[in-house]
Amino acid sequence: MQPHLFTQFVVSSIMLVICVAIHGLGLFSLNRALHSEASIERLEHTDPLSRRGAIFTLSIVVALIALHGIEIWLFAVFYLVVGAVANLEQALYFSTISYSTVGYSDMHIAIEWRLTGAFESIMGVILLGWSTAFFFRMLSRIDSH
Repeated sequence: MQPHLFTQFVVSSIMLVICVAIHGLGLFSLNRALHSEASIERLEHTDPLSRRGAIFTLSIVVALIALHGIEIWLFAVFYLVVGAVANLEQALYFSTISYSTVGYSDMHIAIEWRLTGAFESIMGVILLGWSTAFFFRMLSRIDSH
């Protein structure tokens, strides 16, 4: 049975809100973990090309990738649960290409859930941009002296 357009819109909006909340909480938690007085003072005197600077940068990158991974997997599980795709590999593939806005085609998802894939793409653009802004803000804590 094909869900009505309104149902797709509502479900897609709920998924979007859940992922934005997860992303916001993830960035807030990462910021809190990196924002202690001691860590700020140490970072102010860190060469970006030093071991400490590299570890700091890589830690943020890994945390951001993990956060996006959670959101991609959440959509993949959703696609499986509603029967929009046949198996986990297709669900994960479609979710990843939608989230990253590569979007090869919507042949990988049932026609009645294509709107959700479009919502995931819009959300991916916003959350990837948010992560990029956060990443550069964190890197600005490293003193280049």
